[in-house]
Amino acid sequence: MAVFAIGDPHLSISTGKSMQVFSGWSDYEQRLEKNWRALVTDADTVVVAGDISWCMTMEAGLADFAFLHALPGQKLLLKGNHDYWWATKSKADAFFAAHGLDSLHILHNNAYLADGLALCGTRGWFFDAEQDADRKVLLREAGRLRASIAAAKETGGEPVVFLHYPPVSQTQVCEELYQVLIEEGIRRCYYGHLHSYAHAAAFEGERDGIRFSLISADYLAFCPLLVRRDSAL
Repeated sequence: MAVFAIGDPHLSISTGKSMQVFSGWSDYEQRLEKNWRALVTDADTVVVAGDISWCMTMEAGLADFAFLHALPGQKLLLKGNHDYWWATKSKADAFFAAHGLDSLHILHNNAYLADGLALCGTRGWFFDAEQDADRKVLLREAGRLRASIAAAKETGGEPVVFLHYPPVSQTQVCEELYQVLIEEGIRRCYYGHLHSYAHAAAFEGERDGIRFSLISADYLAFCPLLVRRDSAL
């Protein structure tokens, strides 16, 4: 068994809103599928850290969800800023069940145990959330992160956090989310959202005992990143 992670696939099979207009995104869905199948087995788990599909509703995005389901492994789906289809966890669970998409699972105010890791997280929010509405969202996200970490600790596994928005960059820190990571004793955090020239702003490495890793799909050349492989294999 192994755990992998990747963010921001921006699937557009359902909508035709392809990312191929951007540099580095040519044939990205085909590249993602090829790399995924070369690495991931049905015994593995993959965290998909937001910006999953361009669809506006789950019904309209069925082809995108079916594409993900057909790939090997169990997939834990995190909300991104472009996931306009996102509803409640219960609605998503019901939709997946109704269409036989039983390898897709929502990661939201909860956690999943895989290969000794307690996988948890939330969407996150902007660094510069200064308006009242943004502050409210940010504080809510900090609460969701803490709730997800609490659920992770209940599993007995090592909590590993996944976010869509970066909690830290080369020049900024999202204090509300960062402090949750510190206070909860998190040692590993994976995030997406950053593309193209924004990769240069990403912080990768260790800070305050936490190792941060960028997992945007284009940054990873559309190749899921290994988080852990069972040492017994």
